[in-house]
Amino acid sequence: MADRPLDADQVAEAEALAALGRTLASIARSRFDLDEVLQAVVEEAAALCHADSADIAVRDGDVFRMRAFAGFSPEFEALGRGVVYSPDRESVVGRAILEERVVHIEDVLADPGLSAGTIQASIRQAGRIRTDLGVPIRYDGQLIGVIAAARNEVRPFSARELDLVQQFADQSAVAINLARLLAETERQRTELARYAPQAAVLLSSVEGEQLLAGHRREITALFADMRGFTAFAEKADPEEVLGVLRQYHTAVGELAVANAGTVEHFAGDGLMVFFNDPTPIEDHQLAAVRTACAMRDQFAALSVAWLKRGYELGLGIGIATGYATVGRIGFEGRYDYGAVGTCVILASRLSSAAKAGQILISQRVLAVVEEAIESEPVPDLELKGFSSATTAHAVRSVLEPR
Repeated sequence: MADRPLDADQVAEAEALAALGRTLASIARSRFDLDEVLQAVVEEAAALCHADSADIAVRDGDVFRMRAFAGFSPEFEALGRGVVYSPDRESVVGRAILEERVVHIEDVLADPGLSAGTIQASIRQAGRIRTDLGVPIRYDGQLIGVIAAARNEVRPFSARELDLVQQFADQSAVAINLARLLAETERQRTELARYAPQAAVLLSSVEGEQLLAGHRREITALFADMRGFTAFAEKADPEEVLGVLRQYHTAVGELAVANAGTVEHFAGDGLMVFFNDPTPIEDHQLAAVRTACAMRDQFAALSVAWLKRGYELGLGIGIATGYATVGRIGFEGRYDYGAVGTCVILASRLSSAAKAGQILISQRVLAVVEEAIESEPVPDLELKGFSSATTAHAVRSVLEPR
């Protein structure tokens, strides 16, 4: 029995699926490069509906920006990348965002809703656009982008061409979202890998995802911040302030990682590191104290050069140990691997109370490391958020093992 010929709808679906297959293949070739995936999408879309040119706008927060182009000049691409799209009636993209449906403008010069003299009119003129088409891309009920296809003469798209590109847009949403997720995961891994390599590894495993979601663990928290930084920042040039911060962050951050610490964040002249998570560390309290002493020594070496330029800067460090809730904190696009708990607050307060060159540790830290360090008590500290006076201990040095 002979195969029955495909009807028009089946042919359209088959062509759209074939185009989608080529787009999905580009993800593997691109190594998670979203721009390369978007480029493949826009080129396939232009070919499917026989457009002279096409571009694709992708959601960026509350607005949409052009990310890939086909059939346009480099000058037009440079112009298009600088334009922000939002729901309006001034462009085919704005209308597609506003109405969340396919928008087909047969002649842009004859459409009464498109104003002359606007930036969008200039873009249409620069792109030699006469017939314009905007096709929304949705994923999981959310609008994530718009494919815009155009012709340089008044030649409306046929019903079949409209159906083809709409089906392709619906199916390509999966490929685009996958590429965005992979790219975001890779970006997070890259950011975490420098100062929190243990946390970066968690992004690619089931067990790691559970740890990222939040868990309880005993940690040792270390806070450090500069003394004299405000006065320095008020009189120094911004470039010099950034240069000092860059030297400081690099030195203390690399020391923290070398001692198996997890750098939660830098905040201006402040730094937070914690130990014993996500990778357990034997004697994590002592590891924190060793790191603090190395930071103090490294900072002292840097401060000699700064002092020659008239900048008197010091470093105060606080360390506390206890149980905390640890996991991924932040929002989509900007995550840290952080810790929340009383020990974190205490370490921060001790850091604020420390004098230049001083390392203050809590009583619980001392109980673990007392035999391995030289220290002296610092009683009656009034720390913000603590109802009674606190006794801390100032570390002079770590004793060498016998």
